[in-house]
Amino acid sequence: MDPRLTAASRLGLVRPLERTDVPARPRATETGGGFRAALDGALGFKFSAHAEERLRSRGVSFDAGQLTRLGQGIDAAASKGSREALVLVDGVAMVIAVKNRTVVTAMPGENDGPSVFTNIDAAVIT
Repeated sequence: MDPRLTAASRLGLVRPLERTDVPARPRATETGGGFRAALDGALGFKFSAHAEERLRSRGVSFDAGQLTRLGQGIDAAASKGSREALVLVDGVAMVIAVKNRTVVTAMPGENDGPSVFTNIDAAVIT
């Protein structure tokens, strides 16, 4: 072996070769959560676990157009400097943490009695 290579490797100038025959599989923690993170990134916003549970328990789902309008509502609230906004999409009211672009909670419109939302500084109807 060439003596220059051994001296260089001792000084840290040459890194050992990495295996290239086996592709490394990314771990879920490295990818940021896999499918859920990819979906959140594609949407430009995310749903909190609480909001997902509320929507699931009430049988509410959104199509692509409604999700696009929700994203536009979040953008509109952000452009006005809102921090916590109420966004209404087809009768579903959602409280949004605008800075984090996160749907915090959600409630469909067909509730018994009045619905009161507190600690919001904007309302957007899409």
